[in-house]
Amino acid sequence: RCVYAGVAEVSIYIGKEYRGKGIGTALLKNLIKLSEENGFWTLQSVIIKENIESIVLHKKCGFRKVGIRERLGKMSNGVWHDVVLMEQRSKSVGVS
Repeated sequence: RCVYAGVAEVSIYIGKEYRGKGIGTALLKNLIKLSEENGFWTLQSVIIKENIESIVLHKKCGFRKVGIRERLGKMSNGVWHDVVLMEQRSKSVGVS
C-alpha cells in the first residue's frame, strides 16, 4: 500500500562457515546506506527469538526491538517460535 512507501522488510542470511567475519555487519550497513539513498525511512526485520547473533547484529547496526510476536515462526521440524520485531529508522530520510 502507498502508505507504507519508504518502509521495507530486510533479511540477511550468512552461511555458518562465514559467520563472525564481519560480513553480516558490512552487508547490513551497506543495505541501510542504499535504502536511504533510495528514499526508505524505515527498515524492519523479524528474527526468531533464539537467534541472538542476528539480534545483536541488528542492534549493532542501529535497529531497536519494537516487540515480540508469539508463535509466529514454524520451523520445518514443526516447532513454533516467537519472533522479535526490530526496526531501524533513518535519521535523514522522511524527517520533516
